[in-house]
Amino acid sequence: MTRSSLPPSRAATVRERVQAKFEVRSSKFEDSLVVALAVFVLVLVPACVRRTIKITTEPPNARVFLNDQEIGRSEVTTDFLWYGDYDVTIRKEGFQTLQTNWTLKPPWYQWIPIDFFTEALWPGQIHDQRERHFVLEPAQNPTSEELLQRAAQAREQAANSHP
Repeated sequence: MTRSSLPPSRAATVRERVQAKFEVRSSKFEDSLVVALAVFVLVLVPACVRRTIKITTEPPNARVFLNDQEIGRSEVTTDFLWYGDYDVTIRKEGFQTLQTNWTLKPPWYQWIPIDFFTEALWPGQIHDQRERHFVLEPAQNPTSEELLQRAAQAREQAANSHP
């Protein structure tokens, strides 16, 4: 039987069932779309706070280490994950090696419990960039007398260390 050959009341019932099924599927589709969008926003969107450290030196092109890991040559920028103490070592041939400590304190929007909102719920991205400039001192070459004293000390230590 085709739809046109059905009695009018029967045709209306079939049409209502088809429309009801379509409406249910449409509603499920819309719900799925909303859930997928929520998952995308909450999970797939990158973190809302980006933290970077930028180190410059005088002279430029010095090797920079953070917590004993080389991050590059100055001027260098790298991401960091936590606030707190960082050991900074800077080396360049012809200059004295610089070893220091850099303490990064969190801004107000990274205090507990505010950090939950800025990390997970804030719609935009916040960029916390810390910068520091270091000046290296030229290396001082030891005199001939200092070199002879060091050699004598090394010879004495070597002689005393072997039984």
